[in-house]
Amino acid sequence: MDKSSMPKAFASHHSWYSSTINSVKSNLDHEHQSSPSLLYSYDHAFHGFSALLSKDELEALKRTSGFVSAYMDKVVTLDTTHSFYFLSLNPVTGLWPASGYGKDVIVGVIDSGVWPESASFKDDGMTSVPTRWKGTCEAGQEFNSSICNSKLIGARYFNKGVIAANPNVTLSMNSARDTQGHGTHTSSTAAGNYVEGASCFGYAKGTARGMAPKARVAMYKVLWDEGRYASDVLAGMDQAIADGVDVISISMGFDDVPLYEDPIAIASFGAMEKGVLVSSSAGNEGPDLGYLHNGIPWVLTVAAGSIDRWFAGTLTLGNGLVITGWTMFPARGYEGSMPLIYNKTISSCNSTKLLSQVPFGVIICDDIGSYREQMFSLASTTAVAAILIADEIMESSRFTYPGVVISSKDAIAVIKYAESDTNPTASIKYQQTLVGTKPAPVVASYTSRGPSPSYPGILKPDVMAPGTLVLASWIPNGFAAIISSNIYLATDHIAISGTSMACPHASGIAALLKGAHPEWSPAAIRSAMMTTANPFDNTQHEIRDAEQALEIATPLAMGAGHVDPNRSLDPGLIYEATPQDYVNLLCSMNFTRKQILTITRSTTYACSNVSSDLNYPSFIGLYTNRSHGALFQTFQRIVTNVGNGAATYKAKVIAPKGSVVRVSPETLVFEKKYEKKSYSLTVRYMSDKKETVTYGSLTWIEDNGQHTVRSPVVVAPLVSAWTFEEKTRSKEFNG
Repeated sequence: MDKSSMPKAFASHHSWYSSTINSVKSNLDHEHQSSPSLLYSYDHAFHGFSALLSKDELEALKRTSGFVSAYMDKVVTLDTTHSFYFLSLNPVTGLWPASGYGKDVIVGVIDSGVWPESASFKDDGMTSVPTRWKGTCEAGQEFNSSICNSKLIGARYFNKGVIAANPNVTLSMNSARDTQGHGTHTSSTAAGNYVEGASCFGYAKGTARGMAPKARVAMYKVLWDEGRYASDVLAGMDQAIADGVDVISISMGFDDVPLYEDPIAIASFGAMEKGVLVSSSAGNEGPDLGYLHNGIPWVLTVAAGSIDRWFAGTLTLGNGLVITGWTMFPARGYEGSMPLIYNKTISSCNSTKLLSQVPFGVIICDDIGSYREQMFSLASTTAVAAILIADEIMESSRFTYPGVVISSKDAIAVIKYAESDTNPTASIKYQQTLVGTKPAPVVASYTSRGPSPSYPGILKPDVMAPGTLVLASWIPNGFAAIISSNIYLATDHIAISGTSMACPHASGIAALLKGAHPEWSPAAIRSAMMTTANPFDNTQHEIRDAEQALEIATPLAMGAGHVDPNRSLDPGLIYEATPQDYVNLLCSMNFTRKQILTITRSTTYACSNVSSDLNYPSFIGLYTNRSHGALFQTFQRIVTNVGNGAATYKAKVIAPKGSVVRVSPETLVFEKKYEKKSYSLTVRYMSDKKETVTYGSLTWIEDNGQHTVRSPVVVAPLVSAWTFEEKTRSKEFNG
């Protein structure tokens, strides 16, 4: 709704919305008249409301004064002990001590709720709650308002959308208490307190903590066992802004919707205006290009990668050969010496009938690459354990049968021994954790890739953060692991994977940066994280992609690179962007005035300076299969010196293959802190019938070597970033 159209007779926007709804109520709609129509009124994330309306009532509403737009409620998609060490966070130097570990920064988490009794939310070592906090601890089912403390300072829940969509539903937990585990995991990852002795069934033992262990947590439950709806998500974000959070962490997204119908895009614009950074997950629809969600120009979009940790099982053969494999079997398996069984008839491990006849011992399953299906079949065997073979990067903690996964290379020696020895034996040792493994990070196979369907002209994702097998708090009465097919186990901590796990890492880092630089805008924080991100792994080679046979990853998979918290503290230069800059971008997208107003909520913004060239810390040139000859694209950028004083930077360009990149000027001279300088970057590139993604970079290097400010430069096919209609048709065609 256009709030400027509200008649002066109304004391508040809520009363105006309520009156408007009553004025369009249809006398014929008895079903809706029996219950309140107005579900939520929104004022901070955007101006408007959610309501139960018939088609006739909606048409009547469209004719009322102040109406801007309307859309149907939508279903949302969900997308540790060591990750802080992998990110080089330490108590001596860098971002942790500079920010006071995130002291007094408030992280609002939009998710499935929280388990408040978790040790991650104890307030040991926390000071009193900041007086600027406006939120509350909302009582509900099995959730007393006194349960919040100086760590978990707020908890609210929003269920009107799910109830409206399912009028006869009985919510299993009508409060902010978490029944899924997702919200407890993400919030403890972002800002959980120190927890000694944490582990996932004996794996990853150590002291767990969040990225910003002294930051405050406020939970906004919007995800329910009974459904997940846009109206509830929007209400949660609206309230978080009103309560005074500094960072919003949201590990979910909406697929195949334009920006003006995306609740996260709409709410995050309001957050950005108020200086609140929104950190969001890229989605788990990889590895194909163009399925990324939350490709919103004013938010931080986070991809997922691995860390240098390996959950190991040691296989020892009777001939003395020792092989380190991978396992996350959640119980203590038998570790004594057993007969080693290899029989080509049964070792495909895909026949429950044949496997039921296997004697006591360790069976070798030689069908490479199908170990998940094999574990399901193995549930019927009398074998004590299995040796499974796969060459993929392990990204799932689901390991239902005792055993170990080894590489196809190591399998050659194991099978040779089993076939040649008259009495082959083997033993397996479980619950081992190795760190320092290489290469790491590796882009996760599941992480969604750009270009962004929301707007392909901005390179997304922005950065990559740890998302694979992240250890964090879990609900103690929830499903955590399964043995065989019917034995369920619970735990206080679990290692799970997804961009949902990567997002709170970035959210926590953003909270640390807000603590160290309270004057920085959301764009400045995002810029600092992007331009200092590392495109190299711990072997000092370019980061690789788990899905592409460990080929080099492109920025469409990992953005600018892997987050580097300590370097982001002092980025040298930043790329700022104002709300009007984003409006200028929206005005270039061929949106209608009402569609733009749905996002911006204000008629004061003008389309007087239309520009698709946002001051962003990355560059992407797009081509279509209809492009011919050389293509040129020029980008204009402004950088702000946030170093200590005078500085000189020189441009270093690595052009995408087959392209020419020119920067003007090639030297930027700053005389003082906060001085701004502009430059242009022009890319000359050709279309490619093979739809190849090529990439390079622009790095501004300070003369004294203190700062390097890097931005990826990408040339990509637009055909991969389908329109919403084309994506929908394609999905339907493929079933």
